[in-house]
Amino acid sequence: MCVCQTMEVGKYGKNATRSGDRGVLLEPFIHQVGGHSSMMRYDDHTVCKPLITREQRFYESLPPEMKEFTPEYKGVVSVCFEGDSDGYINLVAYPYVENEALEQDDLPERDQPRRKHSRRSLHRSSSGTEHKEEKPGLASDSTESIQETKSPRVDLHIHSDVPFQMLDGNSGLSSEKISYNPWSLRCHKQQLSRMRSESKDRKLYKFLLLENVVHHFKLPCVLDLKMGTRQHGDDASEEKAARQMKKCEQSTSATLGVRVCGMQVYQLDTGHYLCRNKYYGRGLSIEGFRNALYQYLHNGIELRKDLFEPVLAKLRSLKAVLERQASYRFYSSSLLIIYDGKDSRAGTPLERRPEARLKRGEGPGPESLQEGGSSEPGSSAQPKVDVRMIDFAHSTFKGFRDDPTVHDGPDMGYVFGLESLINIMEQMREEDQ
Repeated sequence: MCVCQTMEVGKYGKNATRSGDRGVLLEPFIHQVGGHSSMMRYDDHTVCKPLITREQRFYESLPPEMKEFTPEYKGVVSVCFEGDSDGYINLVAYPYVENEALEQDDLPERDQPRRKHSRRSLHRSSSGTEHKEEKPGLASDSTESIQETKSPRVDLHIHSDVPFQMLDGNSGLSSEKISYNPWSLRCHKQQLSRMRSESKDRKLYKFLLLENVVHHFKLPCVLDLKMGTRQHGDDASEEKAARQMKKCEQSTSATLGVRVCGMQVYQLDTGHYLCRNKYYGRGLSIEGFRNALYQYLHNGIELRKDLFEPVLAKLRSLKAVLERQASYRFYSSSLLIIYDGKDSRAGTPLERRPEARLKRGEGPGPESLQEGGSSEPGSSAQPKVDVRMIDFAHSTFKGFRDDPTVHDGPDMGYVFGLESLINIMEQMREEDQ
């Protein structure tokens, strides 16, 4: 008998913890801005995602100097899929026991079946990967009738106090404001549909536990960048390699070695996050990419010039580390750039800031005179930023898992992407001085 059939499973609430046989109720990670694997919140400091063996082994084999730039690997949990009488789906995590959960297959084509196979892909074991190409849109949008009929109801206990608002392809605001990044819910619904379609055959799944890299930030602004000039792994079929190469050729992956896969940026003037997804990023020109980066560093009132130096320092340090990693290839890996959207100007409330008062036709007010230079970004302490590499399902290096293909030297496609980022940010810094 499957262990999840002998354990009590239910809606334990957002503060659930392991107690006896009670598991941890997993919730969608509300700040997921890109990717296709559903990231789940385990606790305040930890997220988890469906396990892919290659990625797990890669985390376990990381060179020490790379660990500063990757999430901390925290192990594996068994996740039980459970539906209740109301039509809601629960995912509950339990301590992992060897041979208890089914091992994920490393099938080269399982992660991105083509659209024409979408019906079949709903029944395929594709944990952690995108099961079909879909049209751009909000997570709540229907993309195909089969997806709509298969999607279970989602009961969200975790939400942000700050609303999210998606930018559509025409750069206009959608009318919907929601309490989680729309991409997060999209990925979560797809993941539950896959798991529910397999539920008769599979009861337990293995999930990786990883550090929640945004937990230090009160209002995390996140930019997800697909790095490198090549995205397909060494084990990809000719068909998949051709699809990935076409995506690179038609985007800034070819010209810059980097493309936007998603973002959320907090806007001080409106009090909500603006969001972009990967479809927006695929269509950007070089100038469009530059504008997207500018938008990510703009808080709705001003460009966060105070972010240039700390972000550039992180990028240069990462570049130096990767240039020393001979034979490593990080195909399809992403880079997260994170900063806090909380105003750095001495905690001045939004409604009292000089800009807000002037918008209302008022003078600067006595508060700004009392604060003096503290209203300027450069007068506060250096802002907290972070840069982390994620997604290693297609990474390799010499001797790793007896991979037949051995590469020479560092991953220059990835390094090229870092160089492009650094150059663009340096140009923006000079232009805005």
